[in-house]
Amino acid sequence: MKFLASAFRNTLPFFIYKYLYIIWPEQKRQREEEERTRPEREQALAEHHRILALTCRNADLKDRHRGARIFVLCNGPSVRNQNIRPLKDELVISVSSGYLHPDYAEIAPAYHCVPQVTYGLMTRKDVVAWFREMHERLGKATLILSETEEPLVRAEGLFPGRDVRYVDLEARFADLPPGAIPDLTTAIPRIQSVPILALMLAMYLGGDRLYLLGTDHDHFRSGEYKYFYEPTVLRGKDISVDERGKLRGGWFAELSALVTLWSQYRSIKEIAAQNDIEIFNATQGGELDEFPRVELDSLLSNSKE
Repeated sequence: MKFLASAFRNTLPFFIYKYLYIIWPEQKRQREEEERTRPEREQALAEHHRILALTCRNADLKDRHRGARIFVLCNGPSVRNQNIRPLKDELVISVSSGYLHPDYAEIAPAYHCVPQVTYGLMTRKDVVAWFREMHERLGKATLILSETEEPLVRAEGLFPGRDVRYVDLEARFADLPPGAIPDLTTAIPRIQSVPILALMLAMYLGGDRLYLLGTDHDHFRSGEYKYFYEPTVLRGKDISVDERGKLRGGWFAELSALVTLWSQYRSIKEIAAQNDIEIFNATQGGELDEFPRVELDSLLSNSKE
């Protein structure tokens, strides 16, 4: 039989042989592969449309505060040593659990950014408790979340009545057109730390003078990663540090993360320079050296003269 089959193939014209033994089997394989992957592709398409429907709402944030100065209030320990109450008269973006500051209600930040949640020590139950605490303390702030949190927010009925916006943190700074401010209606760079997200938001809002507070980033010297507040519902849930603020992992991983973070700050600085946006570091102390330093007290007192 093998001999007859071989003889049959050898007597066929080449174009028939090519179709029967090369083209048709390959077409069959492609059809089978397409059918096998159809559910996965349909799911990916549905997910793309879900994300697009969420992020397209951000279009009305573009240049909403054109020409404004914006303060990005982060959570480094140095914030304890600064009088931030005068920020009540300024446009402020807060981050993560920054609502635990005793003066938060008085300052009343207009926007609040939360990085993409990393699950592990932090469970779904923990995140729900955190988000509920957050909602109670945020006042009227517009909330910026990763789109990955939207299914949880929807399923648990979180943040009722609040303006919640979602961003797609799946790009890289290298993916952006040269000098382009990240467009919050499309995928924007994934972040190493939440101040990067807050700075992207501030630029998108149209701010042209941006001031960082609480960006200490000095744990590589102190060996401790702490905040100006004592954690509440998330105590002990940070995968990178223990309850005392001591780093859980080794320095290789930590220093690699710092390289990524500083690179992202550098990218932000370059984008700002090409768009006539000034960024200053008003943190008291700390190690972030990418932006010129300013004194917060002097800055706020001069604004009143």
